[in-house]
Amino acid sequence: MKSVEPQSSYTQNLSEVGLSAGLHRVGFTTAEPLLRAREALVEREARGLRDTMQFTYRNPVRSTTPVMALPHARSIVVGARSYFADVQLPALSEMTDAVFGDVARYAWSDHYAALRDSLTVVAQQLRSDGHEAVVFADSNAIVDREVAYLAGLGWFGKNANLLISGAGSWFVLGCVVTTAELTPSATVSDGCGTCRRCIDACPTGAIVEPGVIDAGKCLAWILQKPGIIALQYREAIGARMYGCDSCQDACPPSMRLAQHEDIASDAQIVVDVLELLALSDAEILERYGRWYIAGRDPRWVRRNALLVIGNTASLHNEKAQAVVAAHVQSADPILRAHAVWAASRLGMSSIIPSHDEDPDVTSELHRLPGVREQH
Repeated sequence: MKSVEPQSSYTQNLSEVGLSAGLHRVGFTTAEPLLRAREALVEREARGLRDTMQFTYRNPVRSTTPVMALPHARSIVVGARSYFADVQLPALSEMTDAVFGDVARYAWSDHYAALRDSLTVVAQQLRSDGHEAVVFADSNAIVDREVAYLAGLGWFGKNANLLISGAGSWFVLGCVVTTAELTPSATVSDGCGTCRRCIDACPTGAIVEPGVIDAGKCLAWILQKPGIIALQYREAIGARMYGCDSCQDACPPSMRLAQHEDIASDAQIVVDVLELLALSDAEILERYGRWYIAGRDPRWVRRNALLVIGNTASLHNEKAQAVVAAHVQSADPILRAHAVWAASRLGMSSIIPSHDEDPDVTSELHRLPGVREQH
């Protein structure tokens, strides 16, 4: 039997259920079409800002129409869970026989698993009260940042992230679409003002205007998408192995007001890239499979690792040189292309071939970078 509690009381009860289940913020909105988000998706694709990104771009109508996710949906419960942890990393640069790649905070551990668990508790409560409910987290079925905004959790920052009032942007977002009639939360006003630190901090200028990202320039997407990474972005990648936190690290409310959480016992804060390049495909997928890896193909992870070596390894690191030299001879042209770039950056000109049968590798050989300055 469906709940007969007053709507506002029932909504408040669900909020308490969510918070007790581990959500850090809970809000509510209707299941009306997300017309503003749909317009933005269509407009940004028309401007060429999508690059090859799929996700909610794949089917904008579906991802902005909650009733396509659940027929007869009337409301959406939105939940947020903080993933911020501030750690003091050891002086990794002093370990001359190792090369480490950075991982974005949200990918240190599987924060979405905990988020889904919390949202599932809310969904179970709704179902036990006679309503239908479906959980979505990190799903292309719905634009989670838009429903979080409409549910009053925060505002859109200039870096296009949702900034949660009083806590910043270090949150994973998800929702429960339900047939229950719930009381919508009030939206909050913009809190960025004239600040543009995130725009200025972006290594590639990917924030082309406040709240608008050119996916083709965003390092977080560049490190995920398949293919050869464009030359103009490789040095900017630096030590990044997966993801990029630069715009959030520069955001005053995100850094000053972040809700600190304990680091999970299985957290992967950095990656030993020399060790990674010695792993089998199966081992890479087992260890890093919760990352988004295009086509579940480990070559894209290896590609990133080669760029990290080229950007950060000591020019005297013989172990790194041996790994790069082995990949210059790889049967995979994608890996050869990035390995010859890394070799050139490390001053390993003697092992770089003069020609290659693959056109992409040949193109690399004609545009080799100079030796990286050693600091």
